[in-house]
Amino acid sequence: MKYNRMQKYSFPSEMRNFAPMNGEQPSPTLSRAVTVYCASSPDAPAAMMQAAYRLGQEAARRSITTITGAGATGLMSAVIDGTLDGGGRSIGVIPEFMTERGWANRRLSDVRITPDMHTRKQLLASLGDGAIALPGGPGTIEELMELMTWRQLGIHTGSLVICNTDGYYDQLLGQLEAAARCNLMRPTGLTGAALYTVARTPEESLDIIFPSDNA
Repeated sequence: MKYNRMQKYSFPSEMRNFAPMNGEQPSPTLSRAVTVYCASSPDAPAAMMQAAYRLGQEAARRSITTITGAGATGLMSAVIDGTLDGGGRSIGVIPEFMTERGWANRRLSDVRITPDMHTRKQLLASLGDGAIALPGGPGTIEELMELMTWRQLGIHTGSLVICNTDGYYDQLLGQLEAAARCNLMRPTGLTGAALYTVARTPEESLDIIFPSDNA
């Protein structure tokens, strides 16, 4: 499998929204970008697939680069398709073993290959101005929880939006509220910012991360 642009990444050669831990803060290389966490299952409901495609289309319309896990199927592919069909830019971040299995999206012209899953997650979180979680399974939820933890610890400073398409995340949001009621988690991180914001639509999700678009 060949791609137009493929390069191996060693984090943190590109980085944003991470508090400096060693006194240095690398400069971001993308002007406007959003990380999107979502399912790669090809059997996702049509409404969720349509919302993912719409997110890509809206991002392209606003000249926002989408950053995904480079999947060839499911909501991940729908975000990529929506972005590229709208004339926008989409970047995929994927570990090497997944490319060897043929799981990378062939439409992508910019694929960042990482040595492992941990590096992939760090790079995904670092490339965007913020992150949006569309519906997804264990991988998406794990990424969402990890980024929320980083925000609680003051490590990650970008926005985190849960796009609750068709109420998919209602039960998870209820569990988070229960944890807060029991004082097992704080509603804000060490920076004072909310750990997450809930949106109903792709458009609202982008508005939260890029509020100046509606100014």
